[in-house]
Amino acid sequence: MKLGHISIEGRGETDRFLASVAAALEAKGIALAGTVQTNIKRADRRKCDMDLRVLPDGPVVRISEDRGALARGCMLDHGALEQTVAAVAARLDGAEVLIVNKFGRSEAEGRGMVTVISEALAKGMTILVGVNGLNLPAYLEFAGGLSDALPADVETATQWCLQRVPSHVA
Repeated sequence: MKLGHISIEGRGETDRFLASVAAALEAKGIALAGTVQTNIKRADRRKCDMDLRVLPDGPVVRISEDRGALARGCMLDHGALEQTVAAVAARLDGAEVLIVNKFGRSEAEGRGMVTVISEALAKGMTILVGVNGLNLPAYLEFAGGLSDALPADVETATQWCLQRVPSHVA
């Protein structure tokens, strides 16, 4: 199967991990589509700012809303997320690997990157998805038992992707 997921505990750990895998794949000449997330802490806020870099070459889109210093709960800017979904969808042709930074609440509800993941599967692309523990059951249901759970090891995840990319399989 060409669908895999990673779930690492700790705020921002899956984001950093996927950014490292993306950099390793780019260094190997793999054509990427998808997103990697950067979380920017702010001293005057409880929540960090969330930026998505659309692979391979941008743009970077802020997907969090600044709702004030005392804000709690989800701060996702749904319009900005949909902007990145459209940008990723436009980059699928020619890409070999799709990296989805997070199968989150939007995806668990059938929105967000779900259509992009489905389109990439239909194209036979290799797909690596970050999933937090809260949304893992919804992701596993979406994947229908067809997703490989990968360990939190950049080299292992990179090799898993490379072994599924036709241009790199010997």
